[in-house]
Amino acid sequence: MQLRVTVPADRTAQVRSLFTDDPGTAHLAVLPGAALSPAGDLVLADVARESADGLVAALRDLGIDRDGGIALVTVDAAVSSAARRAEDRAPGDGSDAVVWEQVVRTTDADSALSVSYLAFLTIATLLGAIAIINDSAILVIGAMVLGPEFGPLAALAVSVLHRRPSIARQAAISLVLGFVVAIAVTTLVVLVGRGLGWFGTELLDAERPATGFITAPDRWSLVVAVLAGIAGVLSLTSAKSGALVGVFISVTTVPAAADMALSLALGGGPELLRAATQLGINLAGILVAALATLAVQRAVWHRIPGTVPKVERLRRVRA
Repeated sequence: MQLRVTVPADRTAQVRSLFTDDPGTAHLAVLPGAALSPAGDLVLADVARESADGLVAALRDLGIDRDGGIALVTVDAAVSSAARRAEDRAPGDGSDAVVWEQVVRTTDADSALSVSYLAFLTIATLLGAIAIINDSAILVIGAMVLGPEFGPLAALAVSVLHRRPSIARQAAISLVLGFVVAIAVTTLVVLVGRGLGWFGTELLDAERPATGFITAPDRWSLVVAVLAGIAGVLSLTSAKSGALVGVFISVTTVPAAADMALSLALGGGPELLRAATQLGINLAGILVAALATLAVQRAVWHRIPGTVPKVERLRRVRA
């Protein structure tokens, strides 16, 4: 990863020592006076991913985040012998390393209540309703993939672990309001379709071999939700995020919300209750599993010895 640090001139020597003392640093450049806003020096450092979290924490202890700035950029490929040596010297494995500040910022951004978030969740719920009406497994998968609800769920778990109440409030509002809007819009659309005579209440009693699982919550619903929460967090915190799509396909949050909308529009009280139960099981299972996974990751990663112990490093750079 590359750390681009805007440093007040009075702390440049300390920051420079911080990077030079860390064996996970591959390349280091100091540009005096290059930073204009806020004014100061610009420090560019390519570091092994395993060292990034400790370095960011040390920079924050020096007040760089308050008086300057820290930007983290993922380097897709570094063709350098120095980079290879830095990766070998840094503790742990790069793909398993967690850069907590990056995780916090990413989940914070993904949990924001925006027009695009509401649009994606609403469209996904509409697709889920169409899937149920037509008993189409393909459309159910499409609705699962399109749904953006994992972002706020992950943000809730991260905010609890890192004690960020502002992120928790934002994520909870996005999650609740997003589903309320999506279900309300889908209910109105289903009422329009019913009024046009495209379908009627017979849908509630129809056989749905491909989508009937949505309103059949059982112990496996919780197991799948827990596994999806674990996999989702691992994809979010590690350098390998390709498994995240598989997480979306594995849970039935959006289809359950779609079935709730259908039940509201067609007057199916028992089915509404079953769909709401399915939605609640999935949301709770994912959230609890995500929180537990993050806690285990933090505990395990803190046991890995840092390249330079934090207290010793700060004593050295402040001397």
